[in-house]
Amino acid sequence: MLPKGFKLKSVVVFMMTLMVMMAVPYQAALAALVPSEATIEVRSAQEAREVIHRLLAREEVQSQLKLHGIAPAEARARVDSLSDAEAIEVANHVDQLPAGGSTVGIIVGAILLVFLVLLITDLLGLTNVFPFVKKHR
Repeated sequence: MLPKGFKLKSVVVFMMTLMVMMAVPYQAALAALVPSEATIEVRSAQEAREVIHRLLAREEVQSQLKLHGIAPAEARARVDSLSDAEAIEVANHVDQLPAGGSTVGIIVGAILLVFLVLLITDLLGLTNVFPFVKKHR
């Protein structure tokens, strides 16, 4: 009971195309919550850069930079070009560095401590390391 001139083949082709289009999986847009760690990391990177900029703004730091041939503006530009992870790492290490300390001082202190311990044990007669120590027995 179809009207005259109606082509069933065109309807079948249209319906099959429509069904295939609905059955083919589309790339769905995935929406997810942004973890708070991501926003905290951005904020801490900004805070790290501020810490480094405050450090570079100090007079004694600027004089040391000039002494080594680095312009303070160039140092600020280098800080701005750091990645977030690098800025956080630098800011964390700045807080952990000893003021005025050096590796040479630590090594000399350790050698001095070992020397004193050996000298005291030599004076007590427990060891025989130094020939210049007179032993009292």
